[in-house]
Amino acid sequence: MSNFKLDVVIHGDSEEAAASSPNRKVTVSETRNIQNPGYRGLTDRLFRGSRAAVGGNFKLPLEGDEKREHGPAVKSGPLISGTAYCISSCSMTLLNKVVLSTYNFNAGISLMFYQNLISTLVVAVFGFFGAVSVEKLNWKLIKLWIPVNLIFIGMLVSGMYSLKYINIAMVTILKNMTNILTAVGELYMFRKRQNQKVWTAMFLMIISAVSGSITDLSFDTKGYAWQIVNCILTASYSLTLRRVMDKAKQATVSGSLNEVSMVLLNNLLSLPFAIFLILIFDEWRYVMNAGVIELPMFWVAATASGFLGLAISFTSMWFLQQTGPTTYSLVGSLNKIPISLAGLVLFNVPLSVPNMFSILFGLFAGIFFARAKMS
Repeated sequence: MSNFKLDVVIHGDSEEAAASSPNRKVTVSETRNIQNPGYRGLTDRLFRGSRAAVGGNFKLPLEGDEKREHGPAVKSGPLISGTAYCISSCSMTLLNKVVLSTYNFNAGISLMFYQNLISTLVVAVFGFFGAVSVEKLNWKLIKLWIPVNLIFIGMLVSGMYSLKYINIAMVTILKNMTNILTAVGELYMFRKRQNQKVWTAMFLMIISAVSGSITDLSFDTKGYAWQIVNCILTASYSLTLRRVMDKAKQATVSGSLNEVSMVLLNNLLSLPFAIFLILIFDEWRYVMNAGVIELPMFWVAATASGFLGLAISFTSMWFLQQTGPTTYSLVGSLNKIPISLAGLVLFNVPLSVPNMFSILFGLFAGIFFARAKMS
């Protein structure tokens, strides 16, 4: 499972949390959308594209981040959950980069299939033993969800291929463009208007993306093309999911669709489509003949990335429960900094001073965007 399911990243705002207007980026959960419309905005940050992991009816604080009970365990909760979330998110991105670039694995669809299969099996096992609550799937719900799932698959595949050809820092900066596409889509589809600070932040994102692309010493046309497609599909996923959710919950037996059920639905439905694409693009021949599949460490990295996809969902839910939308959004934006820097250092990315400035400027724009959405 790619980090793009989640990072499908991590953008959202307390304003939307109170106004009930989902705007998801990589990975979003809908439990609170259904159980309490006031929490819709919170779920924007939980899917980057991806994935939620825990269903349930726990309450989240809306104001001030977060009025909590006192006590050593409670006080350490935000620190532990936040650290776990940041580590799993960073590790997921870095591992996907290792699998796709370091091992030069040219079968992104097959990797997606493997990661989604892991997620499906884990959720199914948890559901079987009663560790999580999973909604019973039916044909009406599946038919409603297929358009969402097709965009979801395209989002994951395009995200993987862009990560293969572009360095992590530039992928992070370019993904900011998804915010702009989503905001424009919300304006025309849902008549949701953003404040002036948000549009200013998005203008800064455009400047950082353009300047970063121009000064990128490892510029790759194919990679940038994949990233543009990924931004379009990620924004489309967010907007389409918002349209489908109300109908989807009506198609369930319980009248709701929790986060775990969404994880199972997205990943399970993606498997037959992934097999079809693997056959159409003849990817299976490449996988069968690729020498890299004989390396044990390759399978360790690929399998770990699949489990980390679910870990991101678990830890993001845990962290959000321990803190609140404001802290969650800021930490999500700040978390891009270590991911970007680690990507530059670990993968020996050729870097110029102007490009480094563009990357830092883009990270600042992302933080400013998160703050602007809260105002």
